[in-house]
Amino acid sequence: MKETFDLNEALEQIKRGAKIDGKDGVLAPLIKQLTEAALEAELESHLSKEIKNRKNGKSSKKMKSSVGEFELEVPRDRNGTFEPQLVKKHQTH
Repeated sequence: MKETFDLNEALEQIKRGAKIDGKDGVLAPLIKQLTEAALEAELESHLSKEIKNRKNGKSSKKMKSSVGEFELEVPRDRNGTFEPQLVKKHQTH
């Protein structure tokens, strides 16, 4: 089950003194969700140009950002021709 970022919960956490950045910071789940959604959109665009190509699961990648470190699920295509532009292959920052 995919978690979604809850803005109201994030604001409550900040009011209670939770860290905004860092590994367990309030912003890390939002950055993860936005990045994964953008990667999915990139793959959809790529697949619309390749008729015989399909989605082929996801791979996990550890990313380091200004708000902390998180696991990112990067979509793959069956033919292996998808080259994400937002987070390039082998990129960790």
